[in-house]
Amino acid sequence: MKLSPQQIAQYNEEGYAVLHEFLSRNAVDAILAEIKDLTAAATVANHDSTRLEMEPNQGPEGRKVRRLYEPCTHYASFRALSESKELLDVIEQLLGPNIYFHLSKVNMKPAKLGSVVDWHQDLTYYPLTNTDSVTVLFYLDDADASNGCLQVIPRAHHRVMDHTLKGYFQGCVTENVDASKAVYLEAKAGSMILMHCLTPHSSAPNLSPHPRTTLIMSYRAADAFPIHLNVRSDAQETHARLARGQEQSEARFSLKSFPMPRFPRDTKSLYELQEMARKELAARKQRDS
Repeated sequence: MKLSPQQIAQYNEEGYAVLHEFLSRNAVDAILAEIKDLTAAATVANHDSTRLEMEPNQGPEGRKVRRLYEPCTHYASFRALSESKELLDVIEQLLGPNIYFHLSKVNMKPAKLGSVVDWHQDLTYYPLTNTDSVTVLFYLDDADASNGCLQVIPRAHHRVMDHTLKGYFQGCVTENVDASKAVYLEAKAGSMILMHCLTPHSSAPNLSPHPRTTLIMSYRAADAFPIHLNVRSDAQETHARLARGQEQSEARFSLKSFPMPRFPRDTKSLYELQEMARKELAARKQRDS
């Protein structure tokens, strides 16, 4: 599949592009069925915390899952999709012929629930030597504002926003965000969103009776090397692999500097880190009032 000149221009100029119903209904149904099988037995009291994360504020028998970790590493069908020719043909038009697969996850927003995701830029979590990195999001349910579809701020991907408080990385933007510029990326199940690694994005809780499930994969140019963050980089690179083209022996640098995320403590995921930040920011507001 080829991106149109308009889609490439939108990605470069606005930081994202939407390819409507890229996956067939049958393909989406097969992915949802596998997710259901992988999460069916999980409860808060009994689940594999290395493979999935449960929604908070449930009793021990609660079954609502909010994230599946690294499906494209652990499960053959997800890996096959991440290496499919049709998908990599699209990625190549944005990153060039030498492509690294970086990470994957499934985010789930159960009906009438679903965790909020605050404004953030992906690259602040995993600094690279250059910004040729794209996040691919597949909607597996119809997504709109009511069930927490992705929101982005167009044309804001040309600088790194502040994600720190008291010198520590918070996992969310801590400077003022002009949410009036935000765009809801509403689309049908099977649609694919291509998002630049510095595009600010967020999603609200799911207030609807319908679930919102999203498969997320990240790719980078093969000469975009991780800036080492001790055990964090080691763990993440476990899942990285060459997806197309050739390994590169020299890193390419496109930024003069990049803020290194100094984490306040070890956290399981973006959700936990942002929850900590919300409490700290709320406490600071209360002290200042």
